[in-house]
Amino acid sequence: MSPHPSCHFERSTRGNEAPVNGIISRLRHNQPRHPGCHTTAPLNPIRVLGLLVSFLLFSAALRAAEPSPAAAPLAVLKPEAFARHVAYFNAMEDEPVVNVVPNAEAWAWLQARVPFFECADRDVEEIYWFRWWALRKHLRKDPSGHFAFTEFVNRARPVSSALGHHLMEGRWLRDQSFHDDYVLYWLRGNKGAPQDHLHRFSSWLQFALWQRWLVTQDTATLTGLLDDLVADFGRWEKEQQLPNGLFWQFDVRDAMEESISGSRTRKNIRPPLNSYMFGNARALAAIARLAGREELAKEFDAKAAAFRRQTQDALWDPEAKFFKVRLEETGQFSDAREQIGFIPWYFNLPEPGKNYEAAWAQLSDDRGFRAPFGITTAERRHSQFRSHGIGTCEWDGAIWPFATSQTLTGLANLLGDYPAQNFVSARDWFEAFITYTRSHRYDNRPYLGEYHDEITGQWLKGRNERSRTYNHSTYGDLLITGAVGLRPRADDVVELNPLASAEAWPWFCLDGVPYHGRTLTILYDRDGTHYGRGTGLLLLVNGKLVAQSEKLGRLTAKLPALPAP
Repeated sequence: MSPHPSCHFERSTRGNEAPVNGIISRLRHNQPRHPGCHTTAPLNPIRVLGLLVSFLLFSAALRAAEPSPAAAPLAVLKPEAFARHVAYFNAMEDEPVVNVVPNAEAWAWLQARVPFFECADRDVEEIYWFRWWALRKHLRKDPSGHFAFTEFVNRARPVSSALGHHLMEGRWLRDQSFHDDYVLYWLRGNKGAPQDHLHRFSSWLQFALWQRWLVTQDTATLTGLLDDLVADFGRWEKEQQLPNGLFWQFDVRDAMEESISGSRTRKNIRPPLNSYMFGNARALAAIARLAGREELAKEFDAKAAAFRRQTQDALWDPEAKFFKVRLEETGQFSDAREQIGFIPWYFNLPEPGKNYEAAWAQLSDDRGFRAPFGITTAERRHSQFRSHGIGTCEWDGAIWPFATSQTLTGLANLLGDYPAQNFVSARDWFEAFITYTRSHRYDNRPYLGEYHDEITGQWLKGRNERSRTYNHSTYGDLLITGAVGLRPRADDVVELNPLASAEAWPWFCLDGVPYHGRTLTILYDRDGTHYGRGTGLLLLVNGKLVAQSEKLGRLTAKLPALPAP
């Protein structure tokens, strides 16, 4: 049997983890840490202790260099009431991998950075905190010197497939320094150049950075990246744009392998990358205007308009009433509706009033995408549904949090940004979100894996260590922008469009939310008895009430001016 790669501590690929317990155990028992690892001589206690001291000094120096923001300024909630969640999560696992922030420091790290949330649904509250607890596990210090977030907790090298999700989720942290450095890892971390594996997977990097700016308003950081982002966009055009203006992609490079319509070798025209490029072009136009580069903005406005037209013309199947894959081999549509057909709404690509919204009728259809444990990645009526085996990352029907995050974001956009339609409602969004929440379980404990069965909810990689806390989707962003309904925008208007059910949640509070240089508190108290601050939906800015509505529904208010510097 080959030695386990992590048995050689000095050659470990685990970044900044602290295998202290393992070292002590090996010192005490003089035995290898993993089955199949063989030592030819007893361990030298002095050498082991030297390694341990060196590691502890390195860890202390690393943490001393990290920013230490003050605790989140809360107007309503009490931080100590939530420490129990983190204590429970810490106790329920053996912590086989330790990166920048160990479990012992998780509460202090989260308390200083994360918006606080509670609601009447204890499962939702628990999973909200679990997802933030899981996210900080993936923060590593890369050999390039940059902080980065991994996809697999036990693999050191970051993967670009969920980069957009990482930025969308992370934009709500009060401390953006780690995500700032993460972006630099990808764009300049290869001796000043982009990482070679940045284009290993399709990405909505530019769009996600613009969406982050809508929360942080950190103009200097974003505009300072503009030339890098334009160059990255140009690389995609050079590598994968066809003469007709559309983009081809292998399904595996969309991070969606073993799909019904896809292929690892055929250059099909697929909704994901074409939608991403539309979103990226619109974002670059907005960033260019922010930087005062109007001609560049107009260039990307024109590209976005062309991508929208081409995607609607080429990928909308009017018979199936769905965005679908167009096959390289025949030039025809795939005969399968797949969940990727909802991705265009993530970027508000489909034009309103042209009946594209009819695609969403499939969301609540049991023969379409609705299943007991979530939204399937392919329509259930198709003859090849769940036909590609199990355990090889199939996208032929099983449920992927990656895709659920995209679909729920797109649906929130449809419900908030498009005219009223009769195909789907806020109730559909909320039911799907609650189902998504309930899927975060393994042996009745909070868990997040790669993908799961649509009927039983069973995680299809089992307890494979690479799947533990799989960092490949969003949850906090969905709760904040969807359930609570904070819709980020460029002006100084706060817009709320909560999709949560007032019947299911008679009260909730989201507190300490960083937004446009202020701190927001959004709470709902149906009868005014839970928080004692009045009935209905309340919006506080820096602790002061600025808007209130008796009902849980759309609410807008102008932000008070920032104090003079």
